[in-house]
Amino acid sequence: MSRPTHTNTLPPSKPHLGTGGSCTLVGAGPGDPELLTIKALKAIQAATVLLVDDLVSDAIVAHASPTARVVYVGKRGGCKSTPQAFIEKLMLMAVNEGENVVRLKGGDPFIFGRGGEEVEHLRAAGVPVTVVNGITAGLAGLTSLGAPLTHREHAHGVVFVTGHAKPGDAGTDWRQLAATARDAKLTLVIYMGVSGAATIEQELLTGLPASTPVAIIQHASLPHQRHALTTLGALHATIARDGLASPSVIVVGDVVRGVALASHDATADAPLARRAV
Repeated sequence: MSRPTHTNTLPPSKPHLGTGGSCTLVGAGPGDPELLTIKALKAIQAATVLLVDDLVSDAIVAHASPTARVVYVGKRGGCKSTPQAFIEKLMLMAVNEGENVVRLKGGDPFIFGRGGEEVEHLRAAGVPVTVVNGITAGLAGLTSLGAPLTHREHAHGVVFVTGHAKPGDAGTDWRQLAATARDAKLTLVIYMGVSGAATIEQELLTGLPASTPVAIIQHASLPHQRHALTTLGALHATIARDGLASPSVIVVGDVVRGVALASHDATADAPLARRAV
């Protein structure tokens, strides 16, 4: 059953009235409720109003007080979403009513969660905001496969990048990023990149070998998680063949070879092979 979303229009936001309300942006992590931080759990339990993103699992929302008001404000790429401006007005209205508001977001609020925009809006209205970090899907996804994002021999750093530009924005310069990743030995973690995988593959191949290992992880950390191992030259074909879809993260770099090493059925010295679960 799909969750309700709110698309009504609201009156203009009013400045914070100092009514004793509060607002906390909480990262719910990748989905597994056991990956919640203790601070996140306490904030959820103390909330009187929760504004919940679409990617937050029901098992996490279940930690809320039975007396709390839960409002689902679904936001997912490629789907009908609650307008961001409407969400920000809801937050401010609830705070002005004296509520203890938790804005519950999948992953981390400050990694492609539009948390920065919400903090700016609230602070401009005079509302102090607390932010509780969560484990981001890019980290949880590859970790679940037994491989790291950085490694002293294979990756000196990691870049979190979005594959989905906002309207009117040119988006990521994939060719420049590929050259930088090659020269600096960086792992690339691409969020919201499934729909643009063909273009991403084509552009990254200008600076990275076609044999560069790639992992695609869908529904990271959840019981129905799926993944595929492939190479950069077969990224788009693998996504299409295996039916992988959003929400997924794409990890590009030599650290992905660690997945094969962590697998009991991996054959020594064999080329990187596709594997879907």
